[in-house]
Amino acid sequence: MSDAAQPSAAEVRAAAEAVKAALDRHLDAVERRSGPDDPAVYAAFDELAAAAELYDELLYDTYDEVTPFEIPGNDTLPAYAGPEEPSALTVLIRRDYTVAEPQRLLHQAQRIADLDPDAADGAIGMAGTAGDGADADAAAVVGSSVHAALGVLFGEFEPDEIASRHQEFGLEEGDSTLWVAAADDPAEPGEWLSAPFDQADPQRVVCRFDVSAVFDEELDDGDDDGDGDEALETLDHDG
Repeated sequence: MSDAAQPSAAEVRAAAEAVKAALDRHLDAVERRSGPDDPAVYAAFDELAAAAELYDELLYDTYDEVTPFEIPGNDTLPAYAGPEEPSALTVLIRRDYTVAEPQRLLHQAQRIADLDPDAADGAIGMAGTAGDGADADAAAVVGSSVHAALGVLFGEFEPDEIASRHQEFGLEEGDSTLWVAAADDPAEPGEWLSAPFDQADPQRVVCRFDVSAVFDEELDDGDDDGDGDEALETLDHDG
């Protein structure tokens, strides 16, 4: 920020007062909450987070100081607004991986191609190889292309099996999440295949399950006596 745009001491003081007022409103909303998903508490929380973030920014820009508060991200689900008795469900799953050992991945894909050359056909197409000698070229394509090897691997095994055997395939797990969302009616065959995630509505999520190394880090930093082997967070609108 340039000197001309530096916030004044009065602006910093006003931001601090805004945080105090937001704290009072948040506590009042919590004390008067009507249930676990009271929208007034959500609104007061968001106002407090915004006020604290602004104060932190102005304090740093003016005095090169920071607050001891960590401003939480908006990673919680909003209040459920779906049907009370869902007649259909949508399950959304995301799993992230890092190709930690490319040679191991290539070796496993090569083994699959050797046992079943037809399984390599899709990988050859992905890698851009075509022609009458496609089956003959399978070994060469799989043996040199991580892109093609991933096509062979995910074409041969179900995602759940890959998740349980990821180390065997040279992959390292990242974050993963599973959302169970309510739907009004079952989708027509092929209706959403062109854009499967565009209609994901957080307000229709019945429950979600998150797995992340960050939960292990939080346990390590705290006084929890648990072993921390399973980093699983469950968010359920029923409390």
